[in-house]
Amino acid sequence: MNIILRQLRQFHALARARHFGRAAAASLATLAQLMRRPRSSIVDAARGRRHFQRRSVARRRMESMKVDGKPWRPIWLEADGSSVGIIDQTRLPFAFETTRLSSEAEAAHAIRAMLVRGAPLIGATAAYGMALAMRADPSDTNLAGAYERLFETRPTAINLGWALDGMRRRLAPLAPAEREAAAYARAAEIVEEDVEINRRIGAHGLELIQAIAARKPGPVNILTHCNAGWLATCDWGTATSPMYQAHDAGIAVHVWVDETRPRNQGSHLTAWELHNHGVPHTVIVDNAGGHLMQRGQVDICFTGTDRTTATGDVCNKIGTYLKALAAADNGVPFYVCLPSPTIDWTVRDGVREIPIEERSAAEVTEVTGIAPDGAVVQTRVVSPGSPAANPAFDVTPARLVTGLVTERGVAEASEAGLLGLFPERGSS
Repeated sequence: MNIILRQLRQFHALARARHFGRAAAASLATLAQLMRRPRSSIVDAARGRRHFQRRSVARRRMESMKVDGKPWRPIWLEADGSSVGIIDQTRLPFAFETTRLSSEAEAAHAIRAMLVRGAPLIGATAAYGMALAMRADPSDTNLAGAYERLFETRPTAINLGWALDGMRRRLAPLAPAEREAAAYARAAEIVEEDVEINRRIGAHGLELIQAIAARKPGPVNILTHCNAGWLATCDWGTATSPMYQAHDAGIAVHVWVDETRPRNQGSHLTAWELHNHGVPHTVIVDNAGGHLMQRGQVDICFTGTDRTTATGDVCNKIGTYLKALAAADNGVPFYVCLPSPTIDWTVRDGVREIPIEERSAAEVTEVTGIAPDGAVVQTRVVSPGSPAANPAFDVTPARLVTGLVTERGVAEASEAGLLGLFPERGSS
């Protein structure tokens, strides 16, 4: 088992560094022999399924969003091969700090306290949380317990349950001694699959931006809500992927960034991302979007989603529904970008069936900012003694969504539209 783990970590490190020469080939061959698994399945763990092809230098340059010119991802396996590194998003945008997760409990805390957030990244973090749990205790009892503890961290994002279900299916049939290596392999698969899915989402969304750019002078003005960027995924982002790909392709774009109260994921995270990647943008208050649409200053809206129903309803950060209403009233196309694991094929009515997380009132009554002396402080902004409610998400009915941008293409926001791209789900 120690030999397998060493080889797995060696191959994973080579894959992360994109060194696919003799060393990686030898490591892959050794792993295939030791684990008695096809080489392709081990490649999947490092690169994502169907994605181990030789790629052009141009695409390599496009991969990974940048911070001060350096490529970063929001989650990675540390050099020790067992602990997991993340960007602590609660510290952004005033400080860029990373932290290390060395236990299942730390992974659960990172999800619950929103050190990581965004449906795809929550799923990836939970998968690594299961791996950390198997490293500590690979017993059946701990497998079941870790699943339940991680599942309870955030109730709305479907990717959490999707990732944990996949981990349990992969691990449960295995002998306890085999679970640690298999858990790390599956967690790595989930990360790399998400990266490729988001790249493809961006490619399909790019076509929408190109069509607008071809018929108007000046930049394409895009409005987005919350943070559906690379910080919310494993790279690229969902709603931001078309923006990044358009910008990198030389298309003039400008992004209106909703501040997204109460946690300000737009003004804190999306703005930080776009600034660091060099994408022109302007932060606006949450209620300004309709005003801009009335004056023709928004060409298209892109948002993400934490859960999408089988019929095309979209559950996303609170305030998304109001943007969709304004877009519909002003004839502005409203697109939702989503990876297929975000589709909940078991739910048909988003308003009635999707649980809406109610978060702490303190997120409404207090804000974080920088004091005159440079210290990061929290300040109360609500009248003392007044209560506050904090529903974290709302549901946008499918009728208000122009289209759903997935890794397989753009679908009508309907059951028929989704099944047209995912026909294998027709019998589920």
